[in-house]
Amino acid sequence: MKKQYVVFGAGRFGRSIAVTLQSRGCEVIVVDKDPEVIEDISDDVSYAICANVEDPDIFEDLGMRNLDGAFVSVTESLEASIVTTMMCREMGIPRIIAKAKNEMHEKILRSVGATKVIYPEAEMGKRVAKFIVADNFADWIELSPKYSLVEMAVPAAWRGRNLLELKVREKYHLNVIGIKNGDTLEVKIDPKHPLPAEAVLIVVGENEDLERFQN
Repeated sequence: MKKQYVVFGAGRFGRSIAVTLQSRGCEVIVVDKDPEVIEDISDDVSYAICANVEDPDIFEDLGMRNLDGAFVSVTESLEASIVTTMMCREMGIPRIIAKAKNEMHEKILRSVGATKVIYPEAEMGKRVAKFIVADNFADWIELSPKYSLVEMAVPAAWRGRNLLELKVREKYHLNVIGIKNGDTLEVKIDPKHPLPAEAVLIVVGENEDLERFQN
């Protein structure tokens, strides 16, 4: 059975979430008060509904009691964001991910039912900043305040050698969890297999260890 999600707010962020979920086989409902926005996204999702979420009665009409999750990306109106999050909780939606503008907004959203609150712009800003200073890494994704995931080309000195002899975990306290070679991703890694020169390593570790390694 397909998982079902609702996305409130079809701005750039909300639209990206909705289209990605739909492309991964989910059934997606998009709700936005702008008829032009709804018309524009209607062919890309399961259902596109023009409605003003500041009217609590609209939620019963939407029939959202058996959904797997909700994304609240309405931030132009704090009232709409808060009401939507609260109504999603009252409808019994188990996962409610809400977009916040600031810490006070986050506290309110959590108090009315959000299971996770995100700051997309701030998080992307951190990611881009870390990417810029991480010369040796193709990407840097912060998993928590302490741990991150990075993608890195196989260092020249590692090419043709294997993880067992390189002792990456022992020497650098880093864990190689995947190897990308072209369009292929290998997660069941043979530690005795030589690393291809053109491969990209997916590595997880503490931020301090990652920073020490790149320097």
